[in-house]
Amino acid sequence: MLRVERLTVEGLTKNIVTDEKHPHFSYKLFSDKEDVVIDVCEITVKNLMGEIYWEKKTNEQIEITYEGKALESSSSYIVSIDVKDNKGESASASTEFSTGLMADTWPARFITDGTYSFTEKKVSPRPLVFRKTIKPAGKIKRAYIYATALGIYELYIGSEKIGNRYFAPGFTSYKNNLQYQTYDVTDKFMEKDECTLDFTVAGGWAVGSFVFSRINRFAADRQALSALICLEYENGEADMIATDESWMVSQQGLVQMADLYDGETFDNTVSLENIKWNNASFEDLRVAPDIYAECGAPVTEHEEFTPIDSWYLEDKKETIYDFGQNFAGIVKFKVKGAKAKQTVVIKHAEILNPDKSLNTSFLRTAKATVTYICSEGDQSFSPSFTYMGFRYISVSGINKENIEIKAVALYSDITERGSFECSNEMLNKLQKNISWGAKSNFVDIPTDCPQRDERMGWTGDIAVFSPTACFNFELVRFLKKWLKDVRSEQLSTGGIPNTVPVNGYGFPVTMPKMAIDWWGDAAVLVPWALYMAEGDIQILKDNYEMMKKYVNACKRWAALLSFGKHRYIWHTPATLHFGDWVAPDVPMMQQWQKRSKWTATASLCNTSKVLSQIAAILGKTEDAEKYNRLSANVADAYESVFTDGNGKLKEEFQTAYVLPLQFGMFRDENKKRAVKNLSRLIEKNDYCIGTGFPGTPYILFALADNGRVEDAYKMLLNTKCPSWLYEVKAGATTIWERWDGLDENGQCPIGDDGTDTMISYNHYASGAVGDFLYRRVAGIEPIKAGYKEFKVKPVPGGNITSAKAVIDTPYGIASSSWNIEDSVFNLEIKVPVGCRCIVELPDLSTRSFGSGSYKLTTRL
Repeated sequence: MLRVERLTVEGLTKNIVTDEKHPHFSYKLFSDKEDVVIDVCEITVKNLMGEIYWEKKTNEQIEITYEGKALESSSSYIVSIDVKDNKGESASASTEFSTGLMADTWPARFITDGTYSFTEKKVSPRPLVFRKTIKPAGKIKRAYIYATALGIYELYIGSEKIGNRYFAPGFTSYKNNLQYQTYDVTDKFMEKDECTLDFTVAGGWAVGSFVFSRINRFAADRQALSALICLEYENGEADMIATDESWMVSQQGLVQMADLYDGETFDNTVSLENIKWNNASFEDLRVAPDIYAECGAPVTEHEEFTPIDSWYLEDKKETIYDFGQNFAGIVKFKVKGAKAKQTVVIKHAEILNPDKSLNTSFLRTAKATVTYICSEGDQSFSPSFTYMGFRYISVSGINKENIEIKAVALYSDITERGSFECSNEMLNKLQKNISWGAKSNFVDIPTDCPQRDERMGWTGDIAVFSPTACFNFELVRFLKKWLKDVRSEQLSTGGIPNTVPVNGYGFPVTMPKMAIDWWGDAAVLVPWALYMAEGDIQILKDNYEMMKKYVNACKRWAALLSFGKHRYIWHTPATLHFGDWVAPDVPMMQQWQKRSKWTATASLCNTSKVLSQIAAILGKTEDAEKYNRLSANVADAYESVFTDGNGKLKEEFQTAYVLPLQFGMFRDENKKRAVKNLSRLIEKNDYCIGTGFPGTPYILFALADNGRVEDAYKMLLNTKCPSWLYEVKAGATTIWERWDGLDENGQCPIGDDGTDTMISYNHYASGAVGDFLYRRVAGIEPIKAGYKEFKVKPVPGGNITSAKAVIDTPYGIASSSWNIEDSVFNLEIKVPVGCRCIVELPDLSTRSFGSGSYKLTTRL
């Protein structure tokens, strides 16, 4: 039996709207037979009238580019596939997609409240409400709305919210890129003679306070809305209603305050029918972005949590609720029998103080507070223009019996695609923590943390975490959107900002045009990880020039005022780098930065080697040779300058050994000595982690892949601080920013090491260890992009007696599941249609399999 498991257009299976003139189609298959490959797939694209726009025969499955007649704007099409395999079976599927405005110039103007002057610093503007009542001129056939804003908006028609998104139009590099959303509101206009549209627009990222310096008005002086309402009538006529000065606007809406860090204040006693309205004014924007149909993964609601515990603090007159999980999201509550103007205040925190009250000190300036002003009677509420990172909340202003409360996780609309489990329950918990760390920080962009006055697109975090992220989640739309901004924000000198979108933040202040190792490496490492996970070569094509420009910049900075081999040692002042960020074996932030010579030089070796591989894939032979030579020269310089020539570093620390071992920078005769020296350091440190951001993803690989499997497992399974499982033992439900986030008594030590309150309990970077769980413990690893060919080579060790990893690849389910019983190693694998798996068993025997399910056994 052959069947189509999934058919996508631009990565979506439904609600597809695109401005792409040449959209892309992908599909995956399932067959219960072995060694199945596609014989032919016939793709057809028609409009809703049945007119054929394109036909193609292919045996490809990934991102097949439409090459037919020009698609018309604001139109719907059906793509159909008919697939035949080499076993004589066939399957078919179809889905509908629509085009957006496909306009070179956005057709509607932006409007604002011309009477509103927003000049305050370090706060967000008062939310504005825009209103338009529309009476159709005839019987509606189709009605849809295109909308965007500088700020973040929510649309209601009457009492009903339209769409399920939060924070539209999304966080982008507003000076370059701005998304618009499309809403099909046909049913709303069919139900009534007239419809009243209410857009509430808060400051969000574009106008509101953002980054820890609380900069506001970064992209606009105040909020601005632009919308186009399209009404098609059954008689063939149509109306286009755009935002103009006939729209009404008010500063007196129900949302009184909205700030991404501080929270939201909502007054339910307000009636939009009784507030002051005035005519909107046209707004001339300070920025001129390209405006295009939403291409990312919008933020939506996901898991719900009910409290697992609660208690009342008499001295504070508040009830504390514990949801049992740290996450990013909001609360939803119902109030019974409220009095008019009764005020309910809800605060949020990740951890508790010793007296079991909320510890909000690590939120820094973020107030993370929801204030709800009740109307008379029963009512319900959840905020729309903010989100928090929290496990605990405090509720005041209402008796516990009069409120029913739950919490909802908010993150981008990404699909979980990978899973891992093994015989060690602490590792299983670690995997859950890795997953929740990612979910909590994939809120429209990849952020660093979801709770304090930051939540920024730090490039270093996703650079090291991207392989783990791309195993656990399908991130095509999410990361493609973000990479579009990375390209837009790249400096003229080739450097990559440390946060993307920049939105007012700059480091280093003294040399803002500089390239920064590991953080800037996201320009190379993220597209590479996404390509290897998804198999879409367009990812490499889209980002290739950015990668080249970045690596060339790194090479220039390394060579600055240098001669001989020192031209390949990146030696610019430590204060211009992050170095071995949050390494736990040295006490201060400055000490992390002082390791930058080693981390930056290894970075240049790695990015140039990866770029060489990418150039070869794209057929750019000269570039491939050029960057391969650069990588080799950097490796030689590292070994010559930093070591004694015999595999021993002149200045030893874990990361300084891990990176050259992982990137093949030691000569063969010195590699074993270097591994031995790393192992010595680790044993001396009681198998505790000593690496920062750059080394942590690779340290277990550096050991296990070089004959030190048991050392790798001793470190992985260690429960002493600092270690991954120490966090698990301490009750963590996500990954921490610092390994010492809580002591043995569950309290956070604020040190005098210069980091002060730099403590987040939801910071996914060190969760990059997940890559080792999947590729070595379970043993599944792509050889060719998209798992078209993959390897299964488990590396058993420690006390692990079984492990399983499953990933829904672009071609279908691939998995590796093994267990050990009575010294017998049993392995089960699954291979998707059209793919090939190379299995290497612990006895070193190797076999190759086409699609299907297989069982193998060998004696250890």
